[in-house]
Amino acid sequence: MQYYTSLTLTLLLCFASSQVDADQVLHDLHLPITPRTTQETARIAEITQPTTDFTAPEQFETNQAGAATVRPRDTSNAFSQPSGNISFEKELDFKVGNGLFKKLWVSSPSSTLASDGLGPLYNARSCQRCHLKDGRGHPPEGPTDNAVSMLLRVSISGGTPPEAISDYLATQPDPNYGEQIQDFSVAGHASEGQISITYTETEIALSDGETARLRAPSYTITEPGYGPLHPDIMVSPRIAPQMIGLGLLDAIPAADILALADPDDADGDGISGRAQIVMSRAHGVPMLGRFGLKAGQPSVREQSAAAFLGDIGISSTLFPDGHGECTNAQDACRAAPNGNTSAHDNAEISDEGLALVTFYASNLGVPARRNVDDPDVLRGKQVFYDTGCTACHTPKFVTHRIESQPEQSFQLIWPYTDMLLHDMGPDLADNRPEARATGREWRTPPLWGIGLTETVSGHTYFLHDGRARSLLEAVLWHGGEAETHKQQVIDMPSADRAALIKFLESL
Repeated sequence: MQYYTSLTLTLLLCFASSQVDADQVLHDLHLPITPRTTQETARIAEITQPTTDFTAPEQFETNQAGAATVRPRDTSNAFSQPSGNISFEKELDFKVGNGLFKKLWVSSPSSTLASDGLGPLYNARSCQRCHLKDGRGHPPEGPTDNAVSMLLRVSISGGTPPEAISDYLATQPDPNYGEQIQDFSVAGHASEGQISITYTETEIALSDGETARLRAPSYTITEPGYGPLHPDIMVSPRIAPQMIGLGLLDAIPAADILALADPDDADGDGISGRAQIVMSRAHGVPMLGRFGLKAGQPSVREQSAAAFLGDIGISSTLFPDGHGECTNAQDACRAAPNGNTSAHDNAEISDEGLALVTFYASNLGVPARRNVDDPDVLRGKQVFYDTGCTACHTPKFVTHRIESQPEQSFQLIWPYTDMLLHDMGPDLADNRPEARATGREWRTPPLWGIGLTETVSGHTYFLHDGRARSLLEAVLWHGGEAETHKQQVIDMPSADRAALIKFLESL
């Protein structure tokens, strides 16, 4: 593999028309990187090859995040530790960023200038309210639960796609409700509505007489506060993902991710990973999408800023609207006082504050693997590889060299994701496109830390909308490109299926 990496250029795309135009380039502009040498490139290619030996753990496999790995903790704080290689001085920045991540914002005008600017419409008052303990959110369960760690993205067809990105599936906000349903509001304003979920359960027959039950959700927006929803509205449920390892995923070279893309399934393995390409607000050029369930944001910083605006109603220099996501039809919302101030770079969170939150999010440590030498875990790992799961859940990468970010620099990491979009079939489809992602495509989620979900979050709900109540259910929902792999799991001996789950629980 040849690299063209520099401070401004990662890879000249020479893809077919089904991908990005040939004269486009993608940039890792969000990182001040040092190019790899030819010798490093060859060494990395060798060390990141998938193993064929399942008799013992691989070298360094326990340290999923390289030197940034943290000790596993059997407590709810397992995802809230700073990178294992963070300096004492930088740990202070991490703690200040944590404070901003947990901070409860208040409505304007307020005497607490540093916390001024909530809403007027919002989904949560802080980042921590959605990402409780930096873990995974869940759909509301029962009449006493709420949807604070879940939201509904909405849009309608139409809009103008960016000329610079081919195959872009343009959408536009719902004229009354914008791009997501905010189910909370400050005093004097109506919320946009509430999320109502019903489930239909079906039983799936597995080998050796075992069965599993899958629940298919159906969503309704009740108590709409701003008139009718568009008749052609598209709705996409999203639960808050876990926060660990984001800075390391940010530091994977775009070239390495793009090298895994196979949009036309040229190798005939049935897997057609595609790169998400989005316009960067920070740099004004197309960049590889990395973050969000459909990879709609190119960096941790832009993902953080977008979440501040959409989820809390907090503006930044990247998203400067002080009224948050209020639409033109929400006159009172747009006219309400906001917290934009020159003291915060004419926004509600300053560039310095956003940088601290970005640093915190980038340095939430990935816990070390557990039980890597357990015979059942090793057997489950072999089942995972032999079944073809690694075709999307790529085990290993080596991150860029980044002098200013030693915590993420040149680390061998094991996230088990290719960061690409995949067609997951009609059952998991939200039927709502996002940038180049179709309504059936989702970004491959990283698997590191997935076995600690119950410890951290107190539940075992998985997938983009939390419909799966266990790791086995999550596997059985796979379709589309993963249909044959799912069928192998259904048909395999029950002992292999149990070993596969035990391997996933070790991550």
